[in-house]
Amino acid sequence: MAEEQELRQLELLCKQLYESQDRLQQIEAEKALVRFQNSPDTLSKCQLLLERGDSCYAQLLAATTLTKLVSRSAQGLDLQQRVDIRNYVLNYLGTRPNLVNFVVQALVTLFARVTKLGWFDSDKDEFVFRNVVTDISKFLQGSVEHCMIGVQLLSQLTCEMNQISEADANRSLTKHRKIASSFRDMQLFEIFRLSCSLLVTARENCKSLNFNDEAQHGLMKQLLKLANNCLTFDFIGTSTDESSDDLGTVQIPTSWRPAFLDFATLKLFFDLYHSLPNSLSHLALSCLVQIASVRRSLFNNTERAKFLSHLVFGVKQILQNPQGLSDEKTYHEFCRLLARLKSNYQLGELVMVEWYPEVIQLITKFTVDSLQLWQFAPNSVHYLLSLWQRMVASVPYVKATEPHLLETYTHEVTSAYITSRLESVAVVVREELDDPLQDLGMVQQQLEQLSVIGRCEYKKTCTLLVQLFDQAARTYQELLNAPQSSTQRIELTIQEGRLTWLVYIIGTAIGGRVSFNNNDEHDAMDGELVCRILQLMNLTDSRLAQGGCEKLELAMLSFFEQFRKIYVGDQVQKNSKVYRRLSEVLGLSDESMLLSVFIRKIITNLKYWGRSEQIITKTLQLLSDLSVGYSCVRKLVKLEEVQFMLNNHTSEHFPFLGNGVAVTEMRCRSMFYTSLGRLLMVELGEDEDRFDAFMMPLTATFESIGQMLASAETPLFAAEEAKKALIGLARDLRGLAFAFNTKISYMMLFDWIYPAYTPILLHAIELWNHDPQVTTPVLKLFAEMVQNRSQRLQCDVSSPNGILLFREASKIICSYGTHILGVEVPKGQTYPLKLKGISVCFSMLKAALCGNYVNFGVFRLYGDEALDNALNTFVKLLLSISQTDLRDYPKLSQTYYVLLECLAQDHMSFLATLEPAVFLYILSSISEGLTALGGNLNAFTDTMVCTGCCATLDHIVTYLFKQLTQKGKKNRRGARGVAGGPSGGGDMFLHTLELNPNILRQILSTVLNVIMYEDCRNQWSMSRPLLGLILLNEEYFNQLRETIIRSQPPDKQAVMAQWFENLMDGIERNLLNKNRDRFTQNLSHFRRDINDSLKGPNMTSASSNDMMTS
Repeated sequence: MAEEQELRQLELLCKQLYESQDRLQQIEAEKALVRFQNSPDTLSKCQLLLERGDSCYAQLLAATTLTKLVSRSAQGLDLQQRVDIRNYVLNYLGTRPNLVNFVVQALVTLFARVTKLGWFDSDKDEFVFRNVVTDISKFLQGSVEHCMIGVQLLSQLTCEMNQISEADANRSLTKHRKIASSFRDMQLFEIFRLSCSLLVTARENCKSLNFNDEAQHGLMKQLLKLANNCLTFDFIGTSTDESSDDLGTVQIPTSWRPAFLDFATLKLFFDLYHSLPNSLSHLALSCLVQIASVRRSLFNNTERAKFLSHLVFGVKQILQNPQGLSDEKTYHEFCRLLARLKSNYQLGELVMVEWYPEVIQLITKFTVDSLQLWQFAPNSVHYLLSLWQRMVASVPYVKATEPHLLETYTHEVTSAYITSRLESVAVVVREELDDPLQDLGMVQQQLEQLSVIGRCEYKKTCTLLVQLFDQAARTYQELLNAPQSSTQRIELTIQEGRLTWLVYIIGTAIGGRVSFNNNDEHDAMDGELVCRILQLMNLTDSRLAQGGCEKLELAMLSFFEQFRKIYVGDQVQKNSKVYRRLSEVLGLSDESMLLSVFIRKIITNLKYWGRSEQIITKTLQLLSDLSVGYSCVRKLVKLEEVQFMLNNHTSEHFPFLGNGVAVTEMRCRSMFYTSLGRLLMVELGEDEDRFDAFMMPLTATFESIGQMLASAETPLFAAEEAKKALIGLARDLRGLAFAFNTKISYMMLFDWIYPAYTPILLHAIELWNHDPQVTTPVLKLFAEMVQNRSQRLQCDVSSPNGILLFREASKIICSYGTHILGVEVPKGQTYPLKLKGISVCFSMLKAALCGNYVNFGVFRLYGDEALDNALNTFVKLLLSISQTDLRDYPKLSQTYYVLLECLAQDHMSFLATLEPAVFLYILSSISEGLTALGGNLNAFTDTMVCTGCCATLDHIVTYLFKQLTQKGKKNRRGARGVAGGPSGGGDMFLHTLELNPNILRQILSTVLNVIMYEDCRNQWSMSRPLLGLILLNEEYFNQLRETIIRSQPPDKQAVMAQWFENLMDGIERNLLNKNRDRFTQNLSHFRRDINDSLKGPNMTSASSNDMMTS
């Protein structure tokens, strides 16, 4: 009775979770169900729910709970329980074929998971989870519903084997690959052939099938998905990024050759495309996309030519009857198929196909029609353009005798793209549709492809662009001169839109030159296009006082960026015909005159477009790019326009530098001052007067802020004005500090800011400590100031500047740290309001400690507390951060771990005096870092964090080992350590570890587990602390070794024991470099032997891989 009652209660909770409109009730139900999932008797209750539960939600709960139970290594079910679950699921699905879809899917997922995780489990020399096809074939011989479940089971199993689930991520990637490889070699081809034979049967009965019947439609859909899952399997463990699928090659195993050599498989999917309704035909095309991408080396040259011929013939048939492509999904897959024709085959091979002339004509027509229908499936255009781009790029390398005909057809494609985009503008404006130009990322990608296509028959491309541009510019000028009415304004907007497209297209057309050989004729044509853009710029700039078009200005900046890359800089031929044409039309005879046009445009934009953050940012990026080139920057400083900027960088001339701008838009000011700093340094030398003149506007701002802050306690204090001025100034100075990377220029800046103005910055931190809009720019300024970039902080022997700088940084860190610890922060705002500032403090402290410009022994010698204060503040800040925050915020974890490594390397005496709670926190965070912190970081950052943790751990373990060794020696000599000195700190360290021996043991097992079973990308770094950990925990290491050996199959135990013997062969009880190197070498052999064993035919059960992480 109690069981029945509990059953009904669980069903009620499921109903509340999935159907209730009351959010609180849902939350409570969810909590109760989580408790149920974690209870010890979950397994039996799930079986009860499946057998006697009436609700489909209860069945779903049981299936998902069992999946979690199976996936948890810590709570591991024994082999018999997992076999029972598998058999129970198959029987349950067999006796209840009409379950709700989501319940079927949950049970199918459970079957796939338990099969995958038990793939290498054996009972009496039989692999009990591998008779998949035999068991599932019983479903395939039953009713349509049974058949569909059977196909789903195979499909989900193929997916499960292919993907790295959370369960796999917590285990070993090596083990995942071994299971996937074994499944691929033993079952996958059989499953693929089975799916093809079922599809052949379906093709033969296609006319009698009723696709309006949900069951028959569903079965066909599942069959095609199964075939596709087989073809998209990650055959060689490359885990390619799905976003780059147009480049993917399918690494079909050689044993699959028969399926592709008789061309029946290829014909099957083309036939299915023609026979099936639109709702299914796209799945047939998805399979064809994969088949077209089969690796080239699967065939010899003759076989590949035949295969390509059949593939092209199939494509030709689709193009001759394109009615089925009206469905968006089908159209998209067909575009992908066309792209694969060139990504996997050479143009020389394509032109040799019998139907090539007809097919290239059909593809041209299809592409032109597609481009003209610009609103239909815009995401598919990329694939069509990539086909043409690759074909055109291959032209110079074609050795075939047959003509490629691209000079006949490419211009049609180029023309269709350009004209269709221009025609779209009027429709977008009049019907108020989404403007394609809003998605600049996609537009830029398409234009880059077009720039290559357009270079084939470039003369025709340029002629078309000149003609269209002249026509649009003429109409635009007429509209500007005409009296303005509402109709005129709409027409003006349309012409601005057309010109925007043309400017973008011309910019990328010029940018396309980089991939082709120098060609004077092309350069002359580029000159024609450039002249027109500059003439348009003169027209639009002359009208900026009345307002301008933001989109057109952004297009101009894009054009300037492309033009700069190709025709401005050290590599450009100065006699280029572009300059001849510019000289004839606009009087711009050399690069310096052209650079003055660039700078005038930059000044104009900064003056008139302060309201547009996008334009200001892109303009400043252009200035920054120009200020980097060696020869370019030397020409720039000779220009009057640049001297004007260096002498007049005030809000009067550049409104974006004023206080009227939103705080969020002030970020770009750092970039502006970095560029100005680079330009100033070219001729600055040791001229302090020149430096002071340049700094005058900033000096005036600092003085003004100082006066305002002096009245901070009075009612007259203009808080908002002072705050904005300070934020802008801090960003300006950070930009300059970044640019001044020579000792002379940096010291000028330091002498200017210290001691006159640093107290103002400290006062601001104290006043607005709760406001990250103020604190972050000031902290980042100091973080930049303490960076010893290009050795700029190598002070003279008699200069105290390095120490003075550190003292100021210490004051800032302590002030911010003390105040931020007392600020209450809302839970969802922890990072922006608190952790970001702490992260910058960590970065600042690390740069100061590792800069190599301060002798830190001086501070304690002379009783200066600056170092101790900074380090103690670090500890307080660290204890305010939870371990989960370190996991969740990659930027914070990066700055923390590099600082910790620096402290362990140079300030171990400080770490040794820490309280036990702090030391344990640090060791715990190192343990987290060793396992690479999970999914928020990328592979590079993971490895960087992990390597840093290894170095930190090595320093700590080495220190501890030395302390123990010295303690032993002193005990033998009867000596005692002086309390409070380093040995006293070491004793505190050792005392903490005596009370908590498990922390180093757990780290030891983590490191060993990663080295033995994971994809260890930094084996050398991992090996360094491991020897120290073993020497500190010899007894525990021996237990660990015995556990690992015993977990192996009996026939493997002796081999594993020998590998462990070899690991410690010749290793002495010390941490000298020679001994470490020997251990690292032994470990390399040890890891290689383990990996070879994992790749072998008889792999041990899951327990050996999971025993240390559980």
